[in-house]
Amino acid sequence: MSTVLITGCSSGFGLESAKRFHEAGWEVIATMRTPQQDLLPPSLRLLALDVTDAASVERAVEAAGPIDVLVNNAGFGAVAPVELTAPETARALFETNVLGTLAMVRAVAPHMRRRRAGVIVNVSSTVTVKTLPLIGVYSASKAAVNAFTASLALEMQPFGVRAHLVLPGRAPQTRFGDNAMPHLRGMDDLDYSPQLQGFVQSVLEDQGPVTHATDVAQAVWRAATDPAAPLRIAAGADAELWMAEAGLA
Repeated sequence: MSTVLITGCSSGFGLESAKRFHEAGWEVIATMRTPQQDLLPPSLRLLALDVTDAASVERAVEAAGPIDVLVNNAGFGAVAPVELTAPETARALFETNVLGTLAMVRAVAPHMRRRRAGVIVNVSSTVTVKTLPLIGVYSASKAAVNAFTASLALEMQPFGVRAHLVLPGRAPQTRFGDNAMPHLRGMDDLDYSPQLQGFVQSVLEDQGPVTHATDVAQAVWRAATDPAAPLRIAAGADAELWMAEAGLA
């Protein structure tokens, strides 16, 4: 039986991905900062994991045992004009989205390399290929993940290990908006108020083609199980459109 470890399983993409692998008969190790077993099927293994804490990463990877597929999904967003993004918010975005993902890769990749087998799936975002206002620093963090994953894929290929990016589009049904909005800055700045109000309406509300958590779960599944999968996999109707417009489909 193959084993997958997924970070950020408390909701949204991570939770649906865990369910997708579980339904396919995999051993699923679902992780979250504060474990809540009631969110998951009882047969799943649940581990505490904070990707920004080196000791937590080490404990979780050691407890997990051999991992065939690593899915780096843990992350968060922040809505703010670039000039008003608080330094602590910018640091937190990069600590979690970039350095947290890198920490998991550093912990798991050596074992995969020695076994000459494994898959690393990093969940990014199509905001890295379609520029949007008010999430510039978040977009930068995900662009960094794109860049090092592309290099990782080339570096690990000789060892039989694959690396892929899953790029979702807008997902208003998930907790992205709930998690991003507390970091919102600028609503009290009259210059930015129209942009911020428009962003909330057009990006966080369910209007037009969107990405569902099940779309991401299926894209993650494809990355994990299809040796012919491309480096970048769109997840969601809007993501497919944006990537096609960027010439990446």
